[in-house]
Amino acid sequence: MHKKIYIAGHRGMVGSAIVRQLRGHGDYEIVGATHQELDLTDQLAVRAFMERHKPDYVVVAAAKVGGIHANNTYPAEFIWDNLMVECNLIDAAWRQGVQNLLFLGSSCIYPRMAEQPIREESLLCGHLEPTNEPYAIAKIAGIKLCESYNRQYGTDYRSVMPTNLYGPHDNFHPMNSHVIPALIRRFHEAAQANAPEVVVWGSGKPMREFLHVDDMAAACVHVMNLSREQYGSVTEPMRSHLNVGTGTDVTIRELAETLAKVTGFKGNVGFDATKPDGTPRKLMDNSRLRQLGWAPKYTLEDGLRNAYEWFLANQDNFRQG
Repeated sequence: MHKKIYIAGHRGMVGSAIVRQLRGHGDYEIVGATHQELDLTDQLAVRAFMERHKPDYVVVAAAKVGGIHANNTYPAEFIWDNLMVECNLIDAAWRQGVQNLLFLGSSCIYPRMAEQPIREESLLCGHLEPTNEPYAIAKIAGIKLCESYNRQYGTDYRSVMPTNLYGPHDNFHPMNSHVIPALIRRFHEAAQANAPEVVVWGSGKPMREFLHVDDMAAACVHVMNLSREQYGSVTEPMRSHLNVGTGTDVTIRELAETLAKVTGFKGNVGFDATKPDGTPRKLMDNSRLRQLGWAPKYTLEDGLRNAYEWFLANQDNFRQG
């Protein structure tokens, strides 16, 4: 692999996991910049940064992310921020002569009622889930940006679509986070307070697939190291993305009960069916990536224990947010 790698979003959950993965598997010069050092929505600043550092490889792991509440509350921010970030990074990489790039998307790109498990061919074959449509549209645009630059300029820009991620460096905000970090925090606080009940949003019936972020990082590095021929053997020029998932899913009820066990919560687990459920089911078909030699290592319970241990070690950082 090329030695100088710029990871946009290197301090985020996925970006920091990719940094750990790279440092454990080679001698790479990793370039990163905080939001204070570089505003990725500023086109001229991104171009200047790319020209100054001249990376060999770019990983687009930076994104504005959040759960159902955040997506519903800030739809304009979710589409604008993510469109600007990916447009600026992908175009600036090409202008600097970067031939290799990895774009990280999301499983929410697929239609709400896609056939399960969801194959890569399902993209653009139906209506999106309304609660996160702006974010999904931005991520679809990122895939098509990569494909368009490949077709017009001969670059090798690749895209991976992870299922729901969790793990170290997640966002544990009580309102704006995804389901696992939000529930880890709520179950932990309820256990500490000996609360009689934790009420989870929704009916508990929707099914979700969850992938530990270290497994995602390993998949990213695996895809980055594939030859062009290997990657092309399971993709097409206008359907070039790969799913990344475990291939198994659980109900939100099962997830909540497992988290109660992991955090030591002894009370009742209830559900508020007046709150939105989101997509009924979202299981990824990861057969193409498995065909290329990758498989996840974490079971869900082991992964949740790892995430909870990280939360406990860092919980002082979350007391005010």
